[in-house]
Amino acid sequence: MEKLLEMAKKVCDKAEVYSIDYIYNPVTFEDAKLHDIESKFQSGISLRIIKNGKLGFAYTKNLINREEILQNALDSIKGEVEASYDFPLTKELPKLDTYNPSVENLSTTKMVEECARVCDILRSKTDGEISITSSTYIEDIHIINSKGTDVSQKGTFYGIYGGVIYPGSASAIWRIFISKKFEKLPDDIVNEIIELYTLSSNVVETKGGKMKVMFMPNSMHTLNGRIFSGTSSKSIYEKISPVADKIGEKIFNEKITIYDDSLNDKYPGARAFDDEGVRCKPLTIIENGILKSFYYDLNYATKLNAESTGHGYKVLQWGGEQITLKPIPALAHMTIKPGKKSFSELVKSIDRGIIIEGALGAHSGNIPNGDYSVGVNPGLYVENGEIIGRVKDAMIAGNIYETLKYVIDIGDTLHPSFIGLGDYNAWVPAILFDNLSVATKY
Repeated sequence: MEKLLEMAKKVCDKAEVYSIDYIYNPVTFEDAKLHDIESKFQSGISLRIIKNGKLGFAYTKNLINREEILQNALDSIKGEVEASYDFPLTKELPKLDTYNPSVENLSTTKMVEECARVCDILRSKTDGEISITSSTYIEDIHIINSKGTDVSQKGTFYGIYGGVIYPGSASAIWRIFISKKFEKLPDDIVNEIIELYTLSSNVVETKGGKMKVMFMPNSMHTLNGRIFSGTSSKSIYEKISPVADKIGEKIFNEKITIYDDSLNDKYPGARAFDDEGVRCKPLTIIENGILKSFYYDLNYATKLNAESTGHGYKVLQWGGEQITLKPIPALAHMTIKPGKKSFSELVKSIDRGIIIEGALGAHSGNIPNGDYSVGVNPGLYVENGEIIGRVKDAMIAGNIYETLKYVIDIGDTLHPSFIGLGDYNAWVPAILFDNLSVATKY
């Protein structure tokens, strides 16, 4: 890396070398039987250069020929992509607890035994198809640049994901559990899968209309992705955010507080610096419903005459291989502040409504505008405070800037939730809304 940086500095104004190594080991059970065991090792280096205010970028997964990757980056400057920003000089980062060596020594046999244990419990209590995947992920990131920044961090991740599929369908009750080290899937999560599956086994035919709707963490990516879009400096610069001029204004219900805290090493994936080497710090996006700030990477901070908030990550919405990507603004550690109601208390407060366990098509619709229209898969139907079955072929549609005004209450527990950023997750509670439009075929 150092040699490549020195070579780049001789022919460019500014340069950055980014390196990532990762090991990914998943174990998959399908129909409660061992289906697959994989082990994937990837490493790569990307080079970002700035010359005469233009950006060059190249990457390689095998750094054998430094001249070649440098020439590729120089050639890409011909694309005339403007880059008026500078790389940071970052020193004295906070020390985070992101690495647990036990994950590197975790045997495949132990992961198989854990998946089999969970499958046995679920199979003994339900009549559905059991699907479970556990995995380990070990990541080592190193960034150096022409300003003198030299930062690195290693992290470990263990996760188990799966649940019970209703017979004859692709719909399931599933949960995800993640940690920095191996832990058995907690009993309360296993029991919740069994209870919700059992209560929703019968299909209910009901009319649609306006009703109470609870988004579970598994379906919250419907809202997460649109919050991500609306508060991004990229959206502000491109003039596609409907809240671009609403800093200091109330845009959501006062129960909603959203922040991004990459330094919180209670969870796996904490980061002391972003993928541009900028020091990370907590950032409040929404506080009691009031829009407090947008988030920035180096590029869009410069375009908007602001400072980077340490949110430049090599991600692409709905996936992408890190080493091949240039950083963009990203809420990679988004959290919605939990409330005080348990899940059962939220359910009891529903006279008639639907619990959205899963959502299909969350990536479609006018995301920058906040519009969503998703298939409910599955939707648990509630009457008089009790789950009495599940609805099929239902849709829910709305706009997050309206939906998030109708918050009845918020669950008291944070769960990992997808945000559509590859390996990164949000942490969110269940949220109960009022007066949302649900369409059914009856």
